[in-house]
Amino acid sequence: MAEVVWSPRAVEDVRAIAAYVAEDSLAYAKSVAQRIVASTRKLASFPMSGRVVPEFGDENIREVFAYSYRIIYRIEGQTVTIAAVVHGKRPVELEVQP
Repeated sequence: MAEVVWSPRAVEDVRAIAAYVAEDSLAYAKSVAQRIVASTRKLASFPMSGRVVPEFGDENIREVFAYSYRIIYRIEGQTVTIAAVVHGKRPVELEVQP
């Protein structure tokens, strides 16, 4: 079983998403944040379950989805690092290190 860790950027991404959604609905903001986090729970057991991020074409950089958000993660040995959470219509900008 892999360990799932969140990068500081991914944590900030979720906070920013929740804050933006909360401008219209606190309840929906909570729901969105919870769904994003819940979407990453299965990655400990099934790290390869997400699709390869097309922009990178690297088997170890994958994504899962929650609502219209892309949850991008990197697999490194027994660690799955949640790298970023971005809206599906925004370009993915990550510093990817081999």
